Amino acid sequence: MPQILKTDVFTKTMKTSKWDMAEFIDTKEDVIAHLSVALEENDIDFLLSVLNALARSKGMTEIAAELGVSREGLYKSLSPGSNPAFATVVKTLDTLGFKLNIELKQAS
Repeated sequence: MPQILKTDVFTKTMKTSKWDMAEFIDTKEDVIAHLSVALEENDIDFLLSVLNALARSKGMTEIAAELGVSREGLYKSLSPGSNPAFATVVKTLDTLGFKLNIELKQAS
């Protein structure tokens, strides 16, 4: 009967790091693509996650200062599960250099 030799091949661990969207937003086109997908998904928490990542990619402290709110307050407002005022969302987009546009929904 063959013997099975134990090796430590399966005991090695791989180090991973958490993926952060903010680290991969480099251009205005990246911002538009992320926001477009978030709005198409019609998922408020996803939209807030994208806005949070966008603000972090540009500097949360600076964005908060331009909005006249605390850094912690902006983090809280743009966190999934929060319910920020629509004005906060619009002002954040404006501070980032973007605006919302409305278009007719395609018939299904």
